[in-house]
Amino acid sequence: MSNIRHPNIRHPAMPHTPSAPTRAQHLAAGERIDAHRHDDHQIVYAGSGVLAVTTDAGTWFAPGTRAIWVPAGTAHAHRAHGRLHLHLVGLPADDNPLGLDAPTVLTVGPLLRELILAYTRDPADDSPERHRLLAVLRDQLRASPQQPLLLPTPTDPRLAEVCALVHADPADPRTLAALGAATGASERTLSRLFRGEFGMTFPQWRTQSRLYHALRLLADDVPVTTVAHRCGWSSASAFIDVFHRSFGYTPGTHNRRSR
Repeated sequence: MSNIRHPNIRHPAMPHTPSAPTRAQHLAAGERIDAHRHDDHQIVYAGSGVLAVTTDAGTWFAPGTRAIWVPAGTAHAHRAHGRLHLHLVGLPADDNPLGLDAPTVLTVGPLLRELILAYTRDPADDSPERHRLLAVLRDQLRASPQQPLLLPTPTDPRLAEVCALVHADPADPRTLAALGAATGASERTLSRLFRGEFGMTFPQWRTQSRLYHALRLLADDVPVTTVAHRCGWSSASAFIDVFHRSFGYTPGTHNRRSR
């Protein structure tokens, strides 16, 4: 499986639009929206498929039970995994109901999902009813738990080399010590780098990486048992357990949601 590639989000010619759009659109599997930025905040939600949003800090990923908060001024790119029905909600820079200044993954419950779908259905509608809809949507955003679904971008070359090996083969069973021996770094040094740069242990980070790859495979309709094997779980039941604890539903349910 290929490494995760981060787009050049600091390119001087990167598109800039003052207003973040509010709309719904379809993206084909693998389709991208190149790096750009807005002066507004934006909520990005995948009604179907799996969405990946990449900044210079890393890649946030979200299935249909998650949305991604992108703060004003943040350079970011989108990629669709599976057929993606993308919903975008723009909010003015002075309207930050979450008080967050960094991209964040949020839980999307049934009510918030329906609010996002309804609000993005007709962006030209300026009726009082739609303004009230936005007020409820903002209230629901404030009540949404945050989820750590992020693959950070490593800056230390030793850490980057180890991360690249795991991304290339999520099923690689090697320990951190063995990966360090293959890249010329000690287990102690790498463990310190994982905690210092990512704020998590190597096993925690590897689980995040495997979940990201699993979502990508599920979006392509790969069977659950095959996904478990390719992503390094010892059994389908072990994979289902971790997936359910992370996303609140099973991989089989995920495939039905995506469709």
